[in-house]
Amino acid sequence: MRVLFIDRVHPSLKKNLKKNHFVCDESYHLSKEEIEKIIHNYEGIIIRSRFIIDSNFIIKAKNLKFIARAGSGLENIDLEFAESKNIKCFNASEGNRQAVAEHAIGMILSLFNNLNISDKEVRLGKWEREGNRGVELQGKTVGIIGFGNTGSAFANALQGFRVKILAYDKYLTDYPFQSNMQEIYKQADIVSLHIPLTEETRYLVNNNFINNFEKDFYFINTARGKCANTKSIVKSLKNGKLKGACLDVVEYEKNSFENLSKIRFTNEMQYLIKSKKTILTPHIAGWTVKSNIKIAKILTEKILDITL
Repeated sequence: MRVLFIDRVHPSLKKNLKKNHFVCDESYHLSKEEIEKIIHNYEGIIIRSRFIIDSNFIIKAKNLKFIARAGSGLENIDLEFAESKNIKCFNASEGNRQAVAEHAIGMILSLFNNLNISDKEVRLGKWEREGNRGVELQGKTVGIIGFGNTGSAFANALQGFRVKILAYDKYLTDYPFQSNMQEIYKQADIVSLHIPLTEETRYLVNNNFINNFEKDFYFINTARGKCANTKSIVKSLKNGKLKGACLDVVEYEKNSFENLSKIRFTNEMQYLIKSKKTILTPHIAGWTVKSNIKIAKILTEKILDITL
């Protein structure tokens, strides 16, 4: 079986596939149009997020048997069309769930304890203690929206902090910390998103969503940038409904997640950059040394499971 690596992943994936007699080629330097000219030669694709695999691409991939995404989420693949062509599509969200959970906790702790601000101040010779008095996580109520791999890992990681956890997942039944949105709206001090990007979840977090909460609250997004409306986040930070925001993702990311689009210089993005009530990271919540290895291992297992 011939497999085309469109994006770079941990080398162990290619090594293990070759051990099982796969032919592995790379196309890191080729454009989507150039890849479309050769894709009919391959039965498998390894991709992260470099471009959208749409119906036109799939039509040209006449011999494709599977599309493996090295990460979580499958929004850059036309799943319905791929499945109509009997192409298996899968990701490796199990591989970076712990990384995402730890990153989310790190962000909220940094925000609560003014770690970024006080670090910069000390480096500038400013020794401000009272102005950097922190907030404790213990005793807070955390609402987790989406309880798949990352949401459940986040809940597990939180338990040592003695918080109350309320979890809601529209598509699951009988899961730990199960609640409903009404209770989350009523009780949450912190809200964390762990949902895929779909037409249903696009801009889920907007003015109406935020204003449904009885308390002013903190918001964490390690899911997808377009699940939350930036203008709504900024408006709510300004009026105090959001007490703070931890954003590993923003809606201005390019499809590949490797950079921000040109509209990164919007007033809203500049506000987020300058605000002392935000923690911003460049879509790296699931981007650890160990998660890179685990993702490769999980994809290897899934590929071998459907092909051998």
